[in-house]
Amino acid sequence: MDGHDSEDPKQSTADMTAFVQRLLQQMQSRFQTMSDSIVSKIDEMGNRVDELEKSIDELRAEMGVEGSPSPLAPSKVMTEEGSA
Repeated sequence: MDGHDSEDPKQSTADMTAFVQRLLQQMQSRFQTMSDSIVSKIDEMGNRVDELEKSIDELRAEMGVEGSPSPLAPSKVMTEEGSA
């Protein structure tokens, strides 16, 4: 029976080592998936910001070409007329 007891800790250690290795591999895989997802979302946000900047520049160009007043001017006029 002593021979069986001496092998049990070795087997237990081997099982624990295998378990920990599988657990670490799973964690690494999940971390990589999350990392890829975050990078993808950051890239998407960067593209949206670029599109927004382009739209703002286009609006500024249109306003400059038309010579229209700033967007705040009409609301100021309306509040002055409403209070008068």
